[in-house]
Amino acid sequence: MPDTPAHDGPRGSASRVPEVAGLLVAQKGVLSRAQLREHGVSHGRVQHEIAVGRWTVVAPGVVAAQNVPLSRQQTRWLGVLHAGAHAALTHASACESGGLSWTVDPTVHVLTPKGDLVEPLPGLRFHQTRRPYRGWVTAGGDEPPRIDLEHAVLLTSERDRCLRRAVGRLAAAVQQGLTTADRLLDAAMTIRKLRHGDLFRLALGDIGGGAQSFAEIRVGVLCRAAGLQPPRRQVVRADRDGRRRYLDCSWELPDGRLVVLEVDGGFHRYVDSWWKDLKRERSVVGWDRVVLRCASVELRLEPDGILADLRALGVPRVHPGFVCDLPA
Repeated sequence: MPDTPAHDGPRGSASRVPEVAGLLVAQKGVLSRAQLREHGVSHGRVQHEIAVGRWTVVAPGVVAAQNVPLSRQQTRWLGVLHAGAHAALTHASACESGGLSWTVDPTVHVLTPKGDLVEPLPGLRFHQTRRPYRGWVTAGGDEPPRIDLEHAVLLTSERDRCLRRAVGRLAAAVQQGLTTADRLLDAAMTIRKLRHGDLFRLALGDIGGGAQSFAEIRVGVLCRAAGLQPPRRQVVRADRDGRRRYLDCSWELPDGRLVVLEVDGGFHRYVDSWWKDLKRERSVVGWDRVVLRCASVELRLEPDGILADLRALGVPRVHPGFVCDLPA
């Protein structure tokens, strides 16, 4: 037997097995035995490449045109080819393949229809689903078929035990310019029984910048439920220069101080808006004014901390039968 080559790779194999030259390059050197048969490459030729050490068996029905460990991209190809004709990358793997910059999940996730039994492989997880995902699948370039980014982000987020991180992933997909809040909302409507779906749809409204007033209204609802005086909303105040400023939520305390809560919605993501907000905040702050800021998503996920801060600053409590005549 000849000496085992150090590393041959897809391009070297393409010259010896021209029938699959295009596939070798497109799929980063990872091919299924079924593909090889379809292109006229005999079992004997495949076994010869394996016997001389140029190719390796990476799964019962999949080979790699190299004798070194697979790269992460090649492992994604392995997962889809091993799982069969209807397989596609899903969850965090589809997010990664689609370009989302986020914490990398070392496991490669592959989706198949319910009932497709796939032999386990180390480092890969095969998900079965009854959801009609075939219409979500996209393919192109040098990546294996995957579900589109919108569905991938939502499916990954519904499995996340940390809701703050789950919503952060949705926001990251929009902030990185990979999708829009509207496209995510549309995708959410097509996923049957999406876990935390109502929360995600509300959060996407905030991320898209269209639910600012609703977040402010929620402050009033939360205050009433917690026995605190609801705020005045969008109250006009003059700053140091005499200009009119609209305050999201404010409370006039018995000692004469003014507590202001500014709710940041989706449009506050952008640097220019953030800069203007900071300048606006400085103009409002004074010895008799305390300004707090929170994200609209925080109102939905962790409202207790905001309410605790308001109590600590002296926002008055109200009796259960309290009726507010303010525009809360």
